[in-house]
Amino acid sequence: MTELAVDQDVTEAVHAVADLARAASRRMAHANRAWKDQGLLAIAAALRERQDAVLAANARDVARGRESGTTEAMLDRLTLTPDRVAALSEALKNLASLPDPVGNVVRGQTLPNGLRMRQVNVPLGVVAAIYEARPNVTVDIAGLALKSGNAVILRGGSAAADTNEALVGILRDALEAAGLPANAVQSVDRYGRAGANVLMRARGRVDVLIPRGGRDLIQSVLNNASVPVIETGEGNVHIFIDESAPAEMAVNIVLNAKTQRPSVCNTVETLLVHRDATALPDVLSALSAAGVRLHVDERIMAELPAGLSAVPACEADWGREYMDLDLAVAMVDSLDAAVRHIRCWSTGHTEAIVTNDLSNAERFIAEVDSAAVIVNASTRFTDGAQMGLGAEVGISTQKLHARGPMGLSELTTTKWIVRGEGQIRT
Repeated sequence: MTELAVDQDVTEAVHAVADLARAASRRMAHANRAWKDQGLLAIAAALRERQDAVLAANARDVARGRESGTTEAMLDRLTLTPDRVAALSEALKNLASLPDPVGNVVRGQTLPNGLRMRQVNVPLGVVAAIYEARPNVTVDIAGLALKSGNAVILRGGSAAADTNEALVGILRDALEAAGLPANAVQSVDRYGRAGANVLMRARGRVDVLIPRGGRDLIQSVLNNASVPVIETGEGNVHIFIDESAPAEMAVNIVLNAKTQRPSVCNTVETLLVHRDATALPDVLSALSAAGVRLHVDERIMAELPAGLSAVPACEADWGREYMDLDLAVAMVDSLDAAVRHIRCWSTGHTEAIVTNDLSNAERFIAEVDSAAVIVNASTRFTDGAQMGLGAEVGISTQKLHARGPMGLSELTTTKWIVRGEGQIRT
């Protein structure tokens, strides 16, 4: 469908979508676990059955992206393969196996006056998500929203338009077949940027909005939205190699964190190395051999092993989310200096230390304030599925309501239930 040209028409259309989502959310809130799990398993099966249609749609999106000069990193995020579709299907099955967060008792007590108090998890209601060039997010967010009893409105962007249209169709058909409301999953992609703008301002119709993407997208949502927003931040992720770090461990962790999938937000973007770290030559050599372009400060440049090339780092490199095979590298004199650098440049996503010194590990944990702090493991583990949450809506870098990978419980709020026997307040 062509993008509507009249703002009033777009406003009315998006509001109508939100109203349908509200009605669907009320039905979802009453769906028991067995019913919701049946819907998730139906979607998982439908994805496999209709895989060819999804991949054909995705191939059209990727071809358009390549023709328009989209970077290889962004094309990787956009691309679906049979293995990635299979992984989406398996993630939905895993979600179905997880406990239902709705109705979970957070806390409770019986007061001296006999009132019985309980605080329980309940669905948020209508969840909107704005993201770009990530068709897997369409399935992840929908699955999490359904399991947690919500309805979801999706804006997946023009780069993945054909893929998202195919996926949303599969999701809606599977829900209807399972007896759940198809309107629990809707898209406003057909209304373009104007539709996204209306969605951001649909206060009272949308309960929460979650942006997922690069800095420009997130800042646009934060600056323009009037609905409550859960901020997911970009990932300027750091790894600090201290003077005690074993070379083999350091090489394995840094290589995995940079090269396993460089286009995602939990890939390392800045490497800090203690001046006395014996692991430095091995790490730099391994990165260079893997095709990583090194952006280094003067001290690292002076320590480059023979035959290695690098470019001088500029001030902007320390704050850059490359999302590609590029890495900024700096030498520091102490753990304190590493922490100061991280505090200056971090986006609050994930930071890691490689060390054999327990005291350094504990100080790093205590002094670094990010959503995830990792000791002696790859930053690629900051991920909902890897952390046992089933999937994630995104990585929240804010401190209110949700922080870190946002799974099922993060898509709920709480309700106080008070039971009495005629008590009155005196």
